[in-house]
Amino acid sequence: MKIISTNIAQPTTFEWKGKIVTTGIYKKPTDVPVHLGKEDVRGDEVSDRKVHGGIFKACYLFSANHYPYWQQLYPNLDWNYGMLGENLTVENLDEKQLFVGDIYKLGTALVQITQPREPCFKFAHKFGTEAVLQQFIDHGYSGTYVKVIKEGDVKRGDHFELVTSKENSLSIFHFFELLYAKDKNKNHVSLIIDNDAIPKSLRKRLKFFLR
Repeated sequence: MKIISTNIAQPTTFEWKGKIVTTGIYKKPTDVPVHLGKEDVRGDEVSDRKVHGGIFKACYLFSANHYPYWQQLYPNLDWNYGMLGENLTVENLDEKQLFVGDIYKLGTALVQITQPREPCFKFAHKFGTEAVLQQFIDHGYSGTYVKVIKEGDVKRGDHFELVTSKENSLSIFHFFELLYAKDKNKNHVSLIIDNDAIPKSLRKRLKFFLR
């Protein structure tokens, strides 16, 4: 896996159901390295810290390999890396091979795989239709958030180096599938609820399905 674009956003506002909303989803490529901090990417807009940023969502990664799929669905949008709201666009990122709790060296930073992205109304606004939310879920390739264990700088061309592989874990692909499945796979839930790479609130939400 290799970073092919680093992306940050300035605050952007729009009207939603009669209210003015600020978002950092309109990310653009940057030509300089970016600094991964403990709770965000330095210089990047994080408007609502209840659902973005923070220890378990310090940085969002998305695969460049899935751009053709989305470009085909929405050919009239103004396409550039960062379009899916990611800080890091990564060549050959494969959610089926990324496991919750895995730790990677990236540039001078150390990051841990945490959880998939769950699309929200701001994502729908950017694409111009709420239909994109279900399309994102159905496609199954969500990208991943990471926790920053050691702060550091990353840049285009940096490769991921696996440092620690989490035993008895769940892939990001299957985690994303689990979040939206009507009938939860209890074996998959069991792999998640004791994994400290995931926030307690999310583990508690999933533990309910083991009753």
